[in-house]
Amino acid sequence: MVKGRKSTVRIQRDRNHQVIQSGPYGIVRHPGYIATMLGLVLATPLLLGSWWAFIPAMLSTLCLILRTALEDRTLQKELPGYEAYMRKVRYRLIPGLW
Repeated sequence: MVKGRKSTVRIQRDRNHQVIQSGPYGIVRHPGYIATMLGLVLATPLLLGSWWAFIPAMLSTLCLILRTALEDRTLQKELPGYEAYMRKVRYRLIPGLW
């Protein structure tokens, strides 16, 4: 990370940032986060062979869930077409559930 920069959501207008609705984005709005969560919650504790590893994995997962909510809010305000995308792809992380 560059000194002085925060890890935040920003619309990359200089890169023609736009809504993608194909592939996994046609099923859930944050497929990358769900893949990360599955890796943290399932794979890491099992690979380490430690029940204790579930604690930081769950805490990290909760932080990622919060980030999806904050990211949705920012994208809804700043990215043209995101509101329509939210109506089309209703689920944030888990198809049919949430």
